[in-house]
Amino acid sequence: MADASAFAAAFATLYVAHSVGDHWVQTSCQSADKGRPGWVGRLAGARHVATLTTTKLALLLPVAALFGLRLSALGLVLGLGVDAVTHWWADRRSTLAWLARKTGKAEFYGLGTAAHPAHPVTVKGAPAAHLGTGAYALDQSFHHLWLLIAAVLIATV
Repeated sequence: MADASAFAAAFATLYVAHSVGDHWVQTSCQSADKGRPGWVGRLAGARHVATLTTTKLALLLPVAALFGLRLSALGLVLGLGVDAVTHWWADRRSTLAWLARKTGKAEFYGLGTAAHPAHPVTVKGAPAAHLGTGAYALDQSFHHLWLLIAAVLIATV
């Protein structure tokens, strides 16, 4: 059962830390630039992933200590490493858009944008402000999948 409790604690902590790191710690510049082509985008993405991974580690280590979880250094490196690489890949934006096209999710990817045929409009027919897009939902669910894999690695390696 120790592995199951380590997995549960790791996943819950990574999930919360992901939300904090992706929304509170990430800078506006990183968010705006990480999808840009070339080195500007790659480096902005790398800075975001560095602060995101630091946030995850900063929350995971105290939780592990408080609950007496025995996590290996290798498990932490592998889990957080896989999570970091996949997060950077998805946040390049063109990569996730490509995956959405390949999996038949291109229309959903565009949901909530003015480019989508069913975009929200005001009474006057202009694009309306709203919260969330299909691209954001696919981005977050992609990250959640890799958080699960990271937690498995952290708990079992």
